[in-house]
Amino acid sequence: MATASARHILVSSEEKCNELKQEIADGADFAEIAKQHSTCPSGKSGGELGEFGPGMMVKEFDQVCFNDEVGVVHGPVKTQFGYHLVEVTSRR
Repeated sequence: MATASARHILVSSEEKCNELKQEIADGADFAEIAKQHSTCPSGKSGGELGEFGPGMMVKEFDQVCFNDEVGVVHGPVKTQFGYHLVEVTSRR
């Protein structure tokens, strides 16, 4: 079975998500931004979600983690929880 690992930042608005994405593109550290801004408990650990299989995350998140490029910050990805920036750190 395929697995992926990812880290993410969860915020309440698309606008905030885009702002943070730009900060990361400009050189800010993903983990630091997650610690400062993410509303998910994973923010404390830099947004790390660990390893998971298909179907373990909500559909919109799952699609990014198993289909989009590894090592790139994707988003905003809208789910019922809010807006995510997602970086797929590995997939096998």
